[in-house]
Amino acid sequence: MLINILFLRITLFLYFIGAALYLWNLVSNKKGIANVALWTAGAGFVVHTIAIIIRMAEAGYIPITSLHEAISFFSWAIILIFLITALRYRVSALGSFLVPLAFILMASVAIRPMAIRELPPMLQSAWLGIHTILILLGGAAFALSFVVGLMYLIQDRNLKAKKIDTLYRKLPSLDILDELNHKAIVFGYILFTLGIISGSIWAEYAWGTYWSWDPKQTMSAVIWFIYTAFLHARFTYGWRGRKAAYLSIGGFVTVIFTFVGINLIIKTIHNFTS
Repeated sequence: MLINILFLRITLFLYFIGAALYLWNLVSNKKGIANVALWTAGAGFVVHTIAIIIRMAEAGYIPITSLHEAISFFSWAIILIFLITALRYRVSALGSFLVPLAFILMASVAIRPMAIRELPPMLQSAWLGIHTILILLGGAAFALSFVVGLMYLIQDRNLKAKKIDTLYRKLPSLDILDELNHKAIVFGYILFTLGIISGSIWAEYAWGTYWSWDPKQTMSAVIWFIYTAFLHARFTYGWRGRKAAYLSIGGFVTVIFTFVGINLIIKTIHNFTS
């Protein structure tokens, strides 16, 4: 337990340094900052991975059953999605938004880590891991689309104001941002859909019904319909640009409310307990 806490706090420190460097890079013309920030965030990801593995070895199950564990895994997934995207598209500005987001999430759990608990029988199922991992990875992809949507609106405003400054030069073109937003949502939509399907299978196994209209299930359906509407509007009506950016932002706000907010205000069968 103490080793796991140590690795989590090292992760938090590295994410903080990475976030600070990326924010500095966003407004600075100095070369090399983005590379140092990328290596720092990458190092944080490696340490975070080790922390998750240690937690799994100590607990005897995939550490995604408590709010503490789910938020930790969600921040890990965000950095994973960021590293893949940053290396694939060479868009360093993504780190100025995603790494701080991962740091904030980690700060909420790394400072006060939760003790390992005994899983109730209904949670001792492989479907739990499959369902939760798919949902959280899908949510991380939606986080990417959220950030890209914000970047699109910022860049669009800069262009309309003819504001050609350091921030403008750091952000990708509107076409690249729109394409990246679309790809992130498609990827997240596939994972999230598979997560809902696997969750329904697990629900039938655990509670004898595929769907019970639990508040979190209901909100997950709302999320699914939001992104279904996005894809339908894009393919049918050609929705792009600002409309797509606003929808991706609204969709992710709903994701965060569903992942965290519901657990704090409503008692459901999905509640994470300590």
